[in-house]
Amino acid sequence: MAGGWTRDGGVQDQIDASVEDAVTLARSRLPDGEGTARCEQCESLIPEARRKALPGVRLCVSCQTDIEKRQTTPTGYNRRGSKDSQLK
Repeated sequence: MAGGWTRDGGVQDQIDASVEDAVTLARSRLPDGEGTARCEQCESLIPEARRKALPGVRLCVSCQTDIEKRQTTPTGYNRRGSKDSQLK
């Protein structure tokens, strides 16, 4: 049973879409393809252990950390515009 202005199953559709978006984002952040021995940003040597642990890695630890700090985290706001999300 849906509430408010949504049809039956509408809330679950929003939940499924949000989960699908999060999975797509996580998959897009995974390294793929051939890795490199040197960092693409600072040209420092990437340790062998890191290259073995993360196949396809292209950045050293410090450059990867800098990128992750600049990325925004989801705020939990439902951008699909449900009635409840607009009350926050």
